[in-house]
Amino acid sequence: MFSKMGFKYLGVLAVGLLLQGNPLQAQQTLTLQEAIKYALENKAEAKTAKLDVENAQYQIDEVRAGALPQINASGTMKYNIIIPEMALEFGGETITAKMGQPWNSTAVVSLNQQLFNQSLFTGLKAARTTREFYQLNAQLTDEQLIENVSNAYYDIFQTQLQLQTIQNNLDNTSKTHKIIDGMVAAGLAKKIDLDRLSVAVNNLESQKKQIQSALQLKENALKFAIGMPMEMGIELPEETFEINPAISLQVNDVENRSEVLLSEKQIALYELNKKAQTASLYPTLSLGTDFGFSGFGQGFPIGGDFMWPKTSSIGLNLSIPIFTGGATKARINQADIDIRKARVVLEDTKLGISLANENAKTQIRNSLLTVDANRRNVKLAEEVLSDTQNNYNNGLATLTDLLDAEKALADAETNLNTSLLDYKLAEVQLIKANGNLRTLINE
Repeated sequence: MFSKMGFKYLGVLAVGLLLQGNPLQAQQTLTLQEAIKYALENKAEAKTAKLDVENAQYQIDEVRAGALPQINASGTMKYNIIIPEMALEFGGETITAKMGQPWNSTAVVSLNQQLFNQSLFTGLKAARTTREFYQLNAQLTDEQLIENVSNAYYDIFQTQLQLQTIQNNLDNTSKTHKIIDGMVAAGLAKKIDLDRLSVAVNNLESQKKQIQSALQLKENALKFAIGMPMEMGIELPEETFEINPAISLQVNDVENRSEVLLSEKQIALYELNKKAQTASLYPTLSLGTDFGFSGFGQGFPIGGDFMWPKTSSIGLNLSIPIFTGGATKARINQADIDIRKARVVLEDTKLGISLANENAKTQIRNSLLTVDANRRNVKLAEEVLSDTQNNYNNGLATLTDLLDAEKALADAETNLNTSLLDYKLAEVQLIKANGNLRTLINE
């Protein structure tokens, strides 16, 4: 039997193997690229889209099977309790004769091969197009996941920057609080100033807890976006938002967007559906042949008085539709309406993509101006706070001036963080509009 120490060792070993089996669990940080790759492998939408692509191949196999020979075997065995009789005229007299034997049995193998079936041929083309449709749909699903993960990821970064801003403000105010506390003890400052600083510190502590709670919620949202278990811990690397002004100069390629390609493939499917409805007006021709045994006898087919004469036949089956009451024409017209509606949707999709592209470019240009202004404002607020602290220490500024300067710096940093997030979100939208979301995986 294992000792307690042995069980403990096995438990540690099992945890180590789990961590080794999934490298992401062992990592301390989660980059954007890792988050996207994890989502593409683990998120339910991505898995479902891949299964649809796999299932499309099975649909092709099913339709293709209709063009291959269909072979069937059948057999029967019957005992005639009462053998039917037939009346016959013979020499002016009517006599009856039994028609058959007590036991009858058949065993037949038949083959049927389609020679001409326009609906079947059209179905094969539609099945291949369906596979391409699901492949494009899987690609679009991946891009939507990349967009959602990127937005959730940058949202966490912006909250982390807010938390850092609060922490910096809290550190400065706490430092001032300690200084004033010592001055009050020495009789060089008023207690009311110390109380005001205590209130400011408490407010900042409360804000910090609120931001920490919001950060946890956003981390959970990111885990859900990438399909990661909630109990797993994640930590984003320390980095800053990079600004790329040249991205606003990129040319939008609407025709290669996944949404456009998917709509075009949908139209192709509707066109094949129309051809399939039209194909029902064509005649069909198939070859049929069979070979078997038709047995009869007085005794049981096996081991009894029984005969097994052979049977075989071959023939062509031709079916020509003549009149369906207008049902086929109505189905063709309905299929044509589907095509026209899909083309309207395609044009609207292209228009929406162009709108999103222009809006993203405008947002990026505005964000660049706002980021630049906020950076200058942060630098100016830092200088004002430094001067105010010196003046306060020399008795040339009031505590209110100092607290106002600290709040002004915190507000400036918050505005900068917000403008940086707005820029990154607009950047994601522009990359999406240009059909280049997958480049975020390889950055």
